[in-house]
Amino acid sequence: MTDPTRQFDIGTLGGTRPPEPETDRRPVAWSGGADIGMLLLRLGVGGIFVAHGLQKVFSMWGGRGIGETTTILAGLGFRQASTLAWALGFGELILGALLVLGLFTPLAAAGLLAVKICAVVVKWGSPFFVAVSPNALELDVALGAGVAALLFVGAGRISLDSGRTWQRRPVPWSILFLVVGVAVAAGVLFGLR
Repeated sequence: MTDPTRQFDIGTLGGTRPPEPETDRRPVAWSGGADIGMLLLRLGVGGIFVAHGLQKVFSMWGGRGIGETTTILAGLGFRQASTLAWALGFGELILGALLVLGLFTPLAAAGLLAVKICAVVVKWGSPFFVAVSPNALELDVALGAGVAALLFVGAGRISLDSGRTWQRRPVPWSILFLVVGVAVAAGVLFGLR
């Protein structure tokens, strides 16, 4: 014989109480592999941005330096190209370093996402694959996707952000910084071009 059903009240709706869920299931545990994966993603993506910043600011590793970066930005139609070149170079360098360290990750990822949004908009119409053209969209899209992923998943526990509020509650902070990143990109594209 089965137990009689019990009534319960959910506002104005009546009904029977659903069966109790099984309690012998273990909750899904956090995987250390996810932390290692986020560390590797931060090192790879952030490291590339640091290298690009060093190329722009200090002409390292075959970089063109601030002068050539200013000329390129002016050729793309940006006003105040010299100031923008310095901001771009130091932005990639500093924000990339923050990403590698896992410090202020949502802010760093949003700033670098703004850089890649601007790059994709400016290069729109160029070939996608690097094999076709050296000025292709492929690397910009890949790096933009990498920083967007880090914006939403955070830096992981192997970071200086471990335990911070944006690491414990990533979704509201991710949305806030996504809006900030898109606003910065729109400001650069519409205000300086």
